Amino acid sequence: MKKWYGCIIGAFAATALAPAVHAQDYPSKMIRIVVPFPPGGSTDLLARQLAEKLAQSLGQTVIVENRPGAGGTVGSAYVARAAADGYTLLMGVTGSHGVSYSLYSKPPYDPVKDFAPVSMVVNSPLILVRTPDVPAKTVQEFVAYAKAHPGKLTYGSPGNGTSMHLTGEMFSQATGVSLLHVPYKGSAGVLNDLLGGQLQSAFADLLVVQQFIKSGKLQPVAVTSSKRHPMFPDVPTIAESGVPNFEALSWQGLFAPAGTPPEVVNKLNGAVVKVLERQDMKDFFASQGFIVAPTSPEQFGQFVAAEVKKWGAIVKTAGVQIE
Repeated sequence: MKKWYGCIIGAFAATALAPAVHAQDYPSKMIRIVVPFPPGGSTDLLARQLAEKLAQSLGQTVIVENRPGAGGTVGSAYVARAAADGYTLLMGVTGSHGVSYSLYSKPPYDPVKDFAPVSMVVNSPLILVRTPDVPAKTVQEFVAYAKAHPGKLTYGSPGNGTSMHLTGEMFSQATGVSLLHVPYKGSAGVLNDLLGGQLQSAFADLLVVQQFIKSGKLQPVAVTSSKRHPMFPDVPTIAESGVPNFEALSWQGLFAPAGTPPEVVNKLNGAVVKVLERQDMKDFFASQGFIVAPTSPEQFGQFVAAEVKKWGAIVKTAGVQIE
């Protein structure tokens, strides 16, 4: 009886220690970071830089695997269903984990419940730009011009439901203006029509429009973050321009599937934070318009939950949905 009882106690003890033992051995094989977009984009570029440095920090091969489709939801759903062992990770973004749950009528995953947040990696604001023929140098003047021309002041985006589109909806709701959204299939069309004068404004990626702001072909109005961006220190934020608490960030962060042992998540978090503290990584991401922003898993989880709530309200009010 004592021998049998001892075996039971031993079995329970082994079960209780399993996660710790697993974490101690982790990683013992190759790690994949799934990028839910095609190769060559900013998320892919960021993930490959991170993977290279994580491999050095963890002493194990880290590769990037592209699984694009449906605004990042295909690759994200794949990781949500993957084994919760820390060997399949996701580089999630605003669209895949802040917007998608409200945007799709039948979302393929829950961005909060189906993932274990590891850390935010970087974030960056969008920048509201206008063509020179729009007489509005400030946010107040832009709002006044829009109200004087209701439903006629155009802004372009790479497509319905993108962060550029929904930031415009957020701006409209916050200021009471009626802007005319013009969706394109990608950023190239937006830029071409802005430069050609067929489009009047856009909430754009900093890097996409940087050279055209410097040449004077496009005029900056404001950035969408709560603080000014180092790349454009003279450009005010929308919040400081009379729209209190306005903030819309384009962010990217690392996730594991829900159920991944906390010890593994914490080990990954430590490695990510260590990598992002490197000056060469800060300099590289700064050159791409990103601000390095590592967090604890708990902080990142709280941030994602708040993003889902915030964007959900914008999507509902605007009546935007993708089947």
